[in-house]
Amino acid sequence: MKKRTIALVLAAASLSGCAEKGGKSSKKTELIVLAGASLTEACNEIEGVYESRNSDTDLLFSYGGSGALQTQIEEGSPADVFFSAAKKQMNALIDEELVDKDTVNELLENKIVLIVPEKNPAGVKGFDDVISDSVSVIALGEPSSVPVGQYSEEIFDHLGILDAVSRKASYASDVKQVLSWVEAGNADCGVVYSTDANCGEGIAVICEAPENSHSRVIYPAGLVSSSNHKEEAKAFLSFLESGECRDIFEKYGFTALKEQG
Repeated sequence: MKKRTIALVLAAASLSGCAEKGGKSSKKTELIVLAGASLTEACNEIEGVYESRNSDTDLLFSYGGSGALQTQIEEGSPADVFFSAAKKQMNALIDEELVDKDTVNELLENKIVLIVPEKNPAGVKGFDDVISDSVSVIALGEPSSVPVGQYSEEIFDHLGILDAVSRKASYASDVKQVLSWVEAGNADCGVVYSTDANCGEGIAVICEAPENSHSRVIYPAGLVSSSNHKEEAKAFLSFLESGECRDIFEKYGFTALKEQG
């Protein structure tokens, strides 16, 4: 599966050469999709399926913390679709009229889990246990820009231990970095989505977050208002709602929020 960054998108856009056939341009429409890091594996598979059926469209995914992606859109970076790991960032862009509200759909739900290195050397048994003396480093997403970090703060605040957790926290730029730190044993525990834990290596899931300890983890997707390819972007958004995409997302551990045809 190809991996390209926004920098490559801009470089490609500057090239003027495009193949000609019968006097008509055969240049593909390039759709830039900014998506939360936790969507990486599922969207990489969806990318291949969609492009195989839409030979005139090239999907260019850029993954990261949803807050950082929100900032990119606010600063005018090129984008056609925003697929956020939380409603907060999407709602902010809607309020700023940078995402078309009428195109936004809440597609997925995820769960929050506590993970440790496979042998659990610190002996962590639950969320309350992360402030024990055996835990030196807790890997968390940066709350200001990473939704899993925001959910983590809600959980620890609910448990009344947020201040103690903050003193041990090491903050990551996205959920994949949290996972990698725990995989490498650079943190005694970490808080990630269950879908990321499913993709992890050398880690163990201790438990899910306590019931009602955080906001629902909802993934909305919508059209970026500045898109130069609105019809093509809407077509892709419709595909994300399809039964086929639902099956792909659920294979990776997401819960699809509604049945689609």
